Amino acid sequence: MNISPESVRFDDDTLWVNLADGRVIGVPLAWFPRLLGASESQRAQVELSPGGLHWDALDEDISVRGLLQGHGDRTRNRLMTTA
Repeated sequence: MNISPESVRFDDDTLWVNLADGRVIGVPLAWFPRLLGASESQRAQVELSPGGLHWDALDEDISVRGLLQGHGDRTRNRLMTTA
């Protein structure tokens, strides 16, 4: 199964990811505060990799597998468990 992202787009409230296998994932931008607060030009600077999405300037990495499992930004959870 190829779950590589082919493209990314945004509307006012949603991150949309088109996958190589034909599926389209839509998740709330609220799941990713860095993207929610980013400008349109910052969001457009996404880098696609075989397993995910990366925004260098925003320090944001999102795995396709995580999106499929319904996971949003887990940074806060990681910080709380390591403190």
